[in-house]
Amino acid sequence: MDILDLIQKGGPAMYPLLALSVLSLSVIFERLWFWLRFLNQEREIVDRVLDAAREDWTIARDIAQRATDLPIGRFLYAPLKLPRSDAETFRLALEASAEDEIAGMRRGEKLLEAVIAMAPLLGLLGTVLGLITSLRSIKLGDLGTEAAAGVTTGIGESLITTATGLIVALVSLAFYRLFQGFVVNQVKIFRQAGNNMELLYRQSPPNLSSNVVGEIQPQVILQDRYEDFSSTRKRERNQSPDTSEPPTEPPTAPKNS
Repeated sequence: MDILDLIQKGGPAMYPLLALSVLSLSVIFERLWFWLRFLNQEREIVDRVLDAAREDWTIARDIAQRATDLPIGRFLYAPLKLPRSDAETFRLALEASAEDEIAGMRRGEKLLEAVIAMAPLLGLLGTVLGLITSLRSIKLGDLGTEAAAGVTTGIGESLITTATGLIVALVSLAFYRLFQGFVVNQVKIFRQAGNNMELLYRQSPPNLSSNVVGEIQPQVILQDRYEDFSSTRKRERNQSPDTSEPPTEPPTAPKNS
């Protein structure tokens, strides 16, 4: 029995089951390719960035920037690309980046959940429709004859949709749980790497603002303006003539002799 013959015997419910199976397989293959690309590299990237951050934050930023094609690289690069940040901003950048990356890792889960819920129901629907068709053709006079054997065969074929729906749901459920386990593991890695990065930041904050081209520090501007203002005031005081008159003493009353 080939696949086409199986689909024809399963009835009309086999076609939506076939569509669900194609969707499920496309998500499974795409997620497998996504996870297999970086599962063996993220530990190495985290260790390299943290080791570099203990010596020079600029080197750590460059390492993280070269790894931005991976989620862990984008996560570590998010706070380091800020020209100036305090401890709170550094932590917020890590949390925002982690939320975005975790959301991207969960892509496709809703579709797998829909397949897991709909496939068994479609299988049962196909079986019920097949039973209705088979039982409708039964006649009381045909019981115990060869005509009843054909009805039994039809009932057996109607169960094909139930088996197909269960197979599609089970395969989707297995990979759904596998991908959820990967996401939970990534959450642990992101939390540990983020805590270590924040701890290093609090111990020795990076000074990455000096590497930003064309950026002028506000404190430098204020200092330059203050010095210009002070020198201008000094020149004005030196060049202005002294026109002030000495204060006159108030007249004293004549003494009585």
